[in-house]
Amino acid sequence: MTARIIDGNALSARVRGEIAERAAALTARGVQPCLAVILVGGDPASAVYVRNKVAGCEKAGIRSLRFDYPQDASQQEVMARLAELNADPSVHGILVQLPLPAHLDETAVLEAIDIRKDVDGFHAENVGLLSQNREGFVPCTPNGVMKMLETAEVPVQGAEAVVIGRSNIVGKPMAMLLTNAGATVTVCHSKTRDLAFHTRRADIVVAAIGKPRFVTGDMIKPGATVIDVGINRLDSGPDAGKLCGDVDFASAVEVAGAITPVPGGVGPMTITMLLENTVVSAERAARDAGK
Repeated sequence: MTARIIDGNALSARVRGEIAERAAALTARGVQPCLAVILVGGDPASAVYVRNKVAGCEKAGIRSLRFDYPQDASQQEVMARLAELNADPSVHGILVQLPLPAHLDETAVLEAIDIRKDVDGFHAENVGLLSQNREGFVPCTPNGVMKMLETAEVPVQGAEAVVIGRSNIVGKPMAMLLTNAGATVTVCHSKTRDLAFHTRRADIVVAAIGKPRFVTGDMIKPGATVIDVGINRLDSGPDAGKLCGDVDFASAVEVAGAITPVPGGVGPMTITMLLENTVVSAERAARDAGK
């Protein structure tokens, strides 16, 4: 039996349409949502990500500001810009593209962002709010995964879920979101003994480890939902140059009940949730201003 495909492109298009309507309604009331993006250095992948985020803003009716700094930009320069953006009431979201050059203190930079504008959800206070299941900004990729599960009507409450990966960006917040939704969650990582033992009993598997085609069909419980967060470019073999996920799609699709493809799965939802967080921030600002 072939798994049902959870189409991230289709869901992203629908959600972005809703976001554009909300942004237009705010703009009509005199509050145009605005996202400020800071890019330090010339990393090609980071430049592509920033370009895609800016393009997503334009299509959704969200104003975007982009601030590019050279590789050798000082901590003081970046922090001064963040202070300006924090104080600007017309800016509703602030994003610092990661990774930063090694000489910059990444933690200090992220902690300098006003939590009300922390649309990436990386500030420690927003992470704490998430851990307590309170209102705050949630990191975009795991937030997008939850929306995909909801839309695909995958039962989460009472489910056994395994998250492979423990990063601050995906793994840890993913585990907290699933826990908050009522799942019983196991977090696996590079030190986990017998990973397959855990994945074979899971109703939901979220793979976010950055290892191409690492999770194979024989590691999956028949009928399970498999969410593939990985995006890897193959360096060799017959598929050299192609993108693939952390899951071996060809074998997993024959076992799983539902699965996300790569590309076209989780990826499109990440920027979509960033846009939604920006609009949410603008809606809160409009409410506070009585507009």
